[in-house]
Amino acid sequence: MNNVEIRRPEVKDIEKLNELFRIVITDTFATEGIGNKLADIEDEIETKRVYLESDFESHGEQRYFLIAVDGNQIIGSIEYGPASELISKSTNYRFKKLCEVGTVFVHPNYQKMGVGNLLLGTMYLALQNREVEEFCLDSGYRTAQKIWKKKFGTPDYLLKDYWGEGYDHMIWRIKVKDVTN
Repeated sequence: MNNVEIRRPEVKDIEKLNELFRIVITDTFATEGIGNKLADIEDEIETKRVYLESDFESHGEQRYFLIAVDGNQIIGSIEYGPASELISKSTNYRFKKLCEVGTVFVHPNYQKMGVGNLLLGTMYLALQNREVEEFCLDSGYRTAQKIWKKKFGTPDYLLKDYWGEGYDHMIWRIKVKDVTN
């Protein structure tokens, strides 16, 4: 873990990144008890693939990814881009103009080792450098929600049973200065 590098992805990383998306999303769905939702898994993987493509096509202007690399293995990712339609609609379009931080993925073998915090810290610096003052973040995964609540407090929006009974969706609005000071 001492040699983890956080950097922008390169074209040569695309295949490994798409593999990371598949591993983390499949594992997350299984952990959440919804591993049987194969179509949803594939939709989520495809969304992340499209986001990555948008990063490369726009040179980081539409979507901006960072990756965590340990040796020659990609072990994590994070990105920001326009707020999703789900966030926009659920906030009555109050968050529509905010950027959304997402795709915070850490390979299951590297979770709970600080990789996510390294990615977040580097993303905060990238946001500051681009003079972004606030961002939003959302999650429908209970495991991730626990992490985000601990890190960012009570969500600004709680969509009760959004994904089915007992499966809420949460949305946070975060000021960059609050997480970098």
